[in-house]
Amino acid sequence: MELNQYEIVLVNLNPTVGSEINKTRPCVIISPNEMNKHLRTIILAPMTTSSKKYPTRIEIKHNNLSSIIRTDKFG
Repeated sequence: MELNQYEIVLVNLNPTVGSEINKTRPCVIISPNEMNKHLRTIILAPMTTSSKKYPTRIEIKHNNLSSIIRTDKFG
């Protein structure tokens, strides 16, 4: 499967440690395509529809819903 930067994919984020986000969630792929092609590690940022506003969180519209990309919770 080819995974590209800025695509939104569903990811099972279990198991978790501490205050990490858990369950299956949409995530934005933030690692560059060259890295995604050659490494088995992809950097993701989970999305949520409810969160406090912080400078590290980006508000977007996705599927006609207001969502927040949580760049402070990389996967």
